[in-house]
Amino acid sequence: MYEMGRAKRDIRNVEPYFKDWAVPGPLPDVARLQEFEAGEGESIDALSGFFRIFQLKKGHRFSTDDVLTAWYGTSWCPSAGRVLDLGSGVGSVGMSAAWRLRGAHFVTVEAQEESVALARRSAAYNGLKERYEIRQGDFRDPQVLGEEERFDLVLGSPPYWPLSDGTQGDHPQKVACRFEVRGSVVDYARVAAEHLAPGGIFTCVFPVDRPGQKARPWEAAEKAGMTIVRWRPVIFREDNPPLVGLFVMMRNQDLPEDMRGQTWEEPPLIIRDRDGQVHPEYRAVKMSFGFAP
Repeated sequence: MYEMGRAKRDIRNVEPYFKDWAVPGPLPDVARLQEFEAGEGESIDALSGFFRIFQLKKGHRFSTDDVLTAWYGTSWCPSAGRVLDLGSGVGSVGMSAAWRLRGAHFVTVEAQEESVALARRSAAYNGLKERYEIRQGDFRDPQVLGEEERFDLVLGSPPYWPLSDGTQGDHPQKVACRFEVRGSVVDYARVAAEHLAPGGIFTCVFPVDRPGQKARPWEAAEKAGMTIVRWRPVIFREDNPPLVGLFVMMRNQDLPEDMRGQTWEEPPLIIRDRDGQVHPEYRAVKMSFGFAP
């Protein structure tokens, strides 16, 4: 996963402009901001607009992959009323989506106690507690999500690699976020399909830089009885191959028969041009999810 980099801002700065950019979105409860402090080994970092997120300095940090998942999912399901975030970590995907979908109710599921505690503090800071439910548990456990619970949009940033593949990292929080400790993209797709409302979509991010990895979202969709209706490669430096892809899946039963198994590939989203500058399209995309261009 690719850690998000952005200009540093005072977390209590609620000035409407930042470097000539008008900061969009809701303001936090300014009177309560003094109640929030980073603990030992923690940081409070800017997320979307005036939203902030609590993270461990040496643990798993939120990434470009996370916010792009939220952006892609909310872009293709802008009317979602109920949203589920699987394996939600510290809440970066869900809270970025909540910033864009201000009327939606969210349920997020995360197994790691430390990440859940951080996410709950972020939700309180961002004024989301009334519409943002954080459940601790393994989303594969049928007791965590009710059999009848349905969602218009399901989001997921699955771990990318099997436990046997690569160096696992120096912090247990990182291991579970990057490696398949509690399921793979197959499990994410299966649970998403089980809890999608009619016509709902599942959006995820996954690496596409190796042939074996690139095939896995399609395999996951097929096993879950879904179709990848569209996907977009993400290129982090112009002229390089894409490293990850953004995927939108729908249940086959919700699609016309002639669309089942058919995928539309969008032009790549380029993060930086060949000179290392932020690509013009990505500057516009960043503003749409509350990041300075």
